[in-house]
Amino acid sequence: KLLIASWGGVYSQSQEEAVYHAFTRATGIEITRKVYAGGLDDLRGQVASRSGIWDVVDVEPVDAEEGCKEGLLMELGRDLLNLPTAPDGTPAENDFLPGALQPCAVGSLAWSMAIAFSDSTGEIRADDIKPSSLQDFFDLERFPGPRGLRRTPMTNLEWALLADGVPGDKVYSLLRTEAGVARAFAKLATIRDDIVWWEDATEPARLLEEGRVVMTSTFNAPMFNAIVVREQPFAMIWDRQVWDLDFWAVPAITENRDAALAFVRFATSTEALARQTRWISYGPVRRSSLALVGDYVHADVEMARYLPTAEANFETALRNDALFWRDRGPALVERFNAWLSR
Repeated sequence: KLLIASWGGVYSQSQEEAVYHAFTRATGIEITRKVYAGGLDDLRGQVASRSGIWDVVDVEPVDAEEGCKEGLLMELGRDLLNLPTAPDGTPAENDFLPGALQPCAVGSLAWSMAIAFSDSTGEIRADDIKPSSLQDFFDLERFPGPRGLRRTPMTNLEWALLADGVPGDKVYSLLRTEAGVARAFAKLATIRDDIVWWEDATEPARLLEEGRVVMTSTFNAPMFNAIVVREQPFAMIWDRQVWDLDFWAVPAITENRDAALAFVRFATSTEALARQTRWISYGPVRRSSLALVGDYVHADVEMARYLPTAEANFETALRNDALFWRDRGPALVERFNAWLSR
């Protein structure tokens, strides 16, 4: 048996339905699920006690990096892991999205922060034109009305600079300077009086439904649920979405190394990644998976249009710099809170 630790909820259900069952059928190896809350403390405790050891774990980018440096996660060299090629023969390293292959982890899916708006009335429209860009989110003259933003500097500062004309590849280098941070806050200040702040991932859909905002930032998966499952008249704006990855990793002290590596190899194959999108609207991290994406399992809805990594949605996307936020986040959160209180 393999003991696999992941996040629980609908997310873990998508892994179980799309990956775990298929892996067991293909290999005969049974999987036991463990729900955890992220971080590395559990792994450190397993190393100290040599008990309750996981075989595979779903980690965030910072934990993948730090767990590798601490020796908590196994180094996954190319020859050791031997990831399968794409169906057309493209080598795995050319098929995965940038940053998806790390020394101790392999990308499993991509999620994003994007923008949604209510498409039910003409209140938000200017000359029958719907908002379609990040610039429209900051344009109170053409598209008047309150905006929803998550109560954090993360993504908001990146969007402020992008809306102010900064190229995507310059955003984080600029945010490492005082001038860049000041410029981002100045741009946010242009819509500050119209911002409704939210904290819980379910709030953006409720803000739109209650008419409290005309546009809002949102995690892509909860808004998909509102649009497709609850059939709310909302629409997504993917321009300048900020995306990031989750990863599969293998604890260095696992006693089931070969089976764990076989699971990671299976779970990150073109077919498995495409299959998972039928259960949850997170994007596959292999380009070859997109051609295999089908309908949502609970409705007759094509999933491709709702995936962050779909070609049409991904053109202007910005990868979140998790290491930047690890290092600079505490200071920027303090500054953000002071800015809010003024």
